[in-house]
Amino acid sequence: MQEIEFHTRVGVPAMPFGIDYATGIVSLGSCFSDEIGMRLRESDFHVEQNPFGTLYNPASIAAALRRIMYNREVGREDLVEYGGLWHSWHHHGSFSRPTAEECLEVCNSRLHGAHEALKQARLLLVTFGSAWVYEHEGAVVANCHKLPQDNFVRRCMTVDDIVSLWRPLLEEVHACYPTLHILFTVSPIRHIGDGLHGNQLSKSTLLLAVDELVDHDLPPAKRKKKGAKVEEPERPVTFYFPSYEIVVDELRDYRFYGPDMVHPTDLAVDVVWDRFQRATMVPAVREQAHFNAKQKKREHHVTINKWSVR
Repeated sequence: MQEIEFHTRVGVPAMPFGIDYATGIVSLGSCFSDEIGMRLRESDFHVEQNPFGTLYNPASIAAALRRIMYNREVGREDLVEYGGLWHSWHHHGSFSRPTAEECLEVCNSRLHGAHEALKQARLLLVTFGSAWVYEHEGAVVANCHKLPQDNFVRRCMTVDDIVSLWRPLLEEVHACYPTLHILFTVSPIRHIGDGLHGNQLSKSTLLLAVDELVDHDLPPAKRKKKGAKVEEPERPVTFYFPSYEIVVDELRDYRFYGPDMVHPTDLAVDVVWDRFQRATMVPAVREQAHFNAKQKKREHHVTINKWSVR
């Protein structure tokens, strides 16, 4: 009798590049990029994780990447004061501070660090969250910072909008960083504030745009024996990792979602993390990553117990 399969398995082939502990990684984008970035950091990979904070739309992510590439500082003209804090139109609210000087300091400090990290990186992880954007005085903002709604114009980017923005940017990236690989993902987290239909339109737009941006003519990944490095392709590649499909199509059960029924549980993220590792790391690197993560958790547990007995 054939074994019953309770999941529609999403195929994730080995990618035509690999990561190891010599690979510098920069992640940009939605909170799902944060989740994978955090697991990479827990496993002791060299990761510059969301240096602008959580960003959702492709326009803001592109603007952040361009600032990082050219080390273009945030200025006073990029800030707004509201609710007793100074905010950057280009950053997540976690960068907001009581004074403009403090806000600029934290924004530009992370910018300079990300600029140096990108020069050493071999992998750029980009996660799109939503095609919906908010424009303030004709410019897309990364965050509305709870300002009144009538300050903004809301619209949904089209596939052409995204592709025409990102295609020349990718050419710039490859010219500036000829050994940098780019891995796109689309966040599986639903933006129910857009309405379920609006969320579907948004995610579909992102998926179609990414499909036009990635390389489809890549050779299969060549693996060496256990413990050896993955062979590198002759040119940098732009690839897609199906985190969206794994959660939405393979783990399509509400037991994989948190109480808000929107954000994936730790178990769901662990499944995606496992598939990410298998697609990008040889077995020896995966084993080392698993060992490092366990060691870090053990050290954290010891530290908690040390302070709890005092």
